[in-house]
Amino acid sequence: MLNVTARQDLMNKIVETLNVVVEDAKFEFKEGQIKATVVDASHVAMIDLRVDAAAFDTWEVEEQDIALELRKVKELISLGGAEDLIDMAYAPDAGVLTLNLGKIDRNIRPLDASTVNSPNLPNIDIPSSVEMNGAALAQALRAAKQVGDLVNFSIDSENFTVNVQGQTDSVTVNFSKDELESLSCATPARSQYSLTYLVPLSKVFGSLGTVKLGFGESFPLRLEFTFNDGAGEVVYFLAPRVETDY
Repeated sequence: MLNVTARQDLMNKIVETLNVVVEDAKFEFKEGQIKATVVDASHVAMIDLRVDAAAFDTWEVEEQDIALELRKVKELISLGGAEDLIDMAYAPDAGVLTLNLGKIDRNIRPLDASTVNSPNLPNIDIPSSVEMNGAALAQALRAAKQVGDLVNFSIDSENFTVNVQGQTDSVTVNFSKDELESLSCATPARSQYSLTYLVPLSKVFGSLGTVKLGFGESFPLRLEFTFNDGAGEVVYFLAPRVETDY
């Protein structure tokens, strides 16, 4: 049994976040939270998303996993406004998830949950970190994407820098320690990542408050943010691009 009600803006944030990486996701409904961990087909990007049950208007859940095509959920969500309520009901015997928005009922047949991969999060001690305004980081990434597809993150004890070198142009955005909410760096480092993965995610966190980035020399990027007053938590991992000199 599953009977959950959520505001449209919460449902939209959940689907929008996961859709950055995958088209299908397995949702783990627990007693106190909903969880989804996804990885893209090339195993370059991974998202772990958790939302506390307190963020939902109704939460009557027997623990179970439900795998869904995100496109179908997004189609229904797109018909509502931010304050509208969306009801989700699922009875395992019927094998159909019903989404309700006002007078609209959409019945969706879930995917086989055993076929949708839920990876384990990497356990990595990342050496450097920065906490900063999400809108400022999103703007820097959009500027970087104008001239190239690979972004360099650099950090030392006083600065965090976003840089892209294109064929003819370059973009550099520097944030001093005083402009950041926090900066932790034992050893200066530089690492390169794909903007093809980062820019879509920036559309999610760009409207939020603080984001935290952790990276190091050739380390994966770990990016964290929250939404709905901290009820929703997202951890995003992105593999580094190994730079090779020819």
